[in-house]
Amino acid sequence: MTSIAARDTLTAGAEALIGSLSAIHPKGYDLSLDRIVRVLDRLGNPQRRIPPAIHVAGTNGKGSTIAFCRAMLEAAGKVVHVHTSPHLVRWHERFRIGRKGGGVLVDDADLERAIARVAEANGGEPITIFEILTAAMFLLFAEHPADYCAVEVGLGGRFDATNVIDGPLVAVITSIALDHQLQLGDTVEKIAFEKAGIIKPGRPVVIGPQSEPVADLLAGIAAERAAPAMIGGRDFTFFEQAGRLVYQDDRGLIDLPLPRLRGRHQLANAATAIAAMRHAGIDIADDAIETAMTTVSWPGRMERLKPGRLAELAPAGAEIWIDGGHNPAAAMVIATELAELEERSPMPVVLVAGMLTTKDPAGFFSPFAGLAERVIAVPIRDSDSGHDPVTLARFAEEAGLAAATAASVAEALAAIAGSRGDGPVRVLITGSLYLLGEVLADNATVPE
Repeated sequence: MTSIAARDTLTAGAEALIGSLSAIHPKGYDLSLDRIVRVLDRLGNPQRRIPPAIHVAGTNGKGSTIAFCRAMLEAAGKVVHVHTSPHLVRWHERFRIGRKGGGVLVDDADLERAIARVAEANGGEPITIFEILTAAMFLLFAEHPADYCAVEVGLGGRFDATNVIDGPLVAVITSIALDHQLQLGDTVEKIAFEKAGIIKPGRPVVIGPQSEPVADLLAGIAAERAAPAMIGGRDFTFFEQAGRLVYQDDRGLIDLPLPRLRGRHQLANAATAIAAMRHAGIDIADDAIETAMTTVSWPGRMERLKPGRLAELAPAGAEIWIDGGHNPAAAMVIATELAELEERSPMPVVLVAGMLTTKDPAGFFSPFAGLAERVIAVPIRDSDSGHDPVTLARFAEEAGLAAATAASVAEALAAIAGSRGDGPVRVLITGSLYLLGEVLADNATVPE
């Protein structure tokens, strides 16, 4: 982990440039391909020169699935670029440049140059920050040699800026649930249709475990586009047995260690990534897949907060966990993991939560009723679209939870310490990846 002071020194150039562009161009989403197509054309269409792409869409599990893909490819000695979003602490986390022996976050000078080239090509015309960064990603990936690249969709799929990849090596669609309803539709089926926009004619697609109606819908779209589909629960299966992950498809069975990433949902993400490798025709030996299960890393997903200046505010006997889940389906997964932790090591659970106003707080809090002792609602400091703590606490109470408010995560942890002394308590900080970014920054550590 890198100190905040070192981070600020190393990333001042690109961060400053993104900040100046953010003052001109909106940070949100404006779903259309017209602007990204225009600027990429002026840049010589670098998206056509990137390494063979694994293109990943979905509601939950996109980043984890990409992390498994990266871990397997690197364990097999491959060089792989990775694009994910959003970042937790610094913009550079979105761009991992492949190297022999393991990729590294993009160098600040390289990122600054790429963004400056995009801004110059755009010439001040309307464009979003996400589109600028997506175009920069294509420049970086086209100009740094690699064997493969893994590209995460930002929002939806059909009109996402990344969806100018015409012929992906494989498209992957992870778990789909209700989220971003204003942009994508008010039913899971409507959202699935938007995600299916990354399925390209004649190109392989892997569909992670879904509800039967969603799996049928996606399978039908794949068939219409003559895209060979491999579907979780039909063409590949997985289960836990004797503390091991067992994966099976028509090529046979693989007996693997449980993934390093916590939670039963990570079994599905791991299996989806394995299916993606196989369906794409990427030859990875079983021992490399085994290595990947034990080396995979994806910060901010059911992760223990490392020692730091923020963690020091909690009671001495506390466990502090962080997870960026922010929709009801993610909350169900987190609550299941908390229940398993409770079964192994019982202790009171307190949620410290901050959420954006575009999310569903009542649906998010419901799975924690009867599991969490209380919720402490906090603001999201670096966002002007977060729920105020009083409103968020009211949603928690309506979901059957005792609730209080605090002005910050630091104040919430201090309040927990003040009310409990040094007794054992399990604290989960959750509700938004933006909130987790604040936590990691305030704790004086950043992801690498």
